[in-house]
This record gives sequence, structure tokens and C-alpha cells, in this order.
Amino acid sequence: MQKIDKAEYEKRLKRISELFSSMVVHADELSTYRCPYKNRFDQCTAKFGCRNQRRPPVKGDLLLCGGDDKLDYRSAWETQAEDGGTPGQ
Repeated sequence: MQKIDKAEYEKRLKRISELFSSMVVHADELSTYRCPYKNRFDQCTAKFGCRNQRRPPVKGDLLLCGGDDKLDYRSAWETQAEDGGTPGQ
């Protein structure tokens, strides 16, 4: 088995961390206006209910995402109110 070069390992780990951290920053920014469960065909891939879900044109297809990408979608799938209770109560 080949011995691992610690310096090379650290260099690669740093590079991977840089790549992923920029992806996370971008994803966080997108999540403020685009639902992360919306695929490129504007279909909803969430496995839970959301107020933006619409019936698909073909029965059995994924639900459509009816969101307009102009809102902060994070509240659409919140399951608990800020006080710890159920939303709407």
C-alpha cells in the first residue's frame, strides 16, 4: 500500500473545502428566492406538502411548483411556528 503524503493530502483537502464552501454559499443565496425542491422542469421533488404545489398535467407525474421565485420559499415548508407550535394556531 502506498504511503499517504500528508502535505499533498492537506493541499487536496483544502481545495475540496474551497470548492464545496463556494457551492454552499451559492445554494444558501438561491434558497432565499428559489425552492431547492424545484427541478429544472419546474416540478416539485419534495416528499412533503407545500402550498406552492400544483397538479401535474399528466396524472402520475411529479407535482408542479407554482412558486414564482420572487419570494423567500423557506417558510413554505416550515412545520413549526416560531413559538414552537403548529403554524396557523
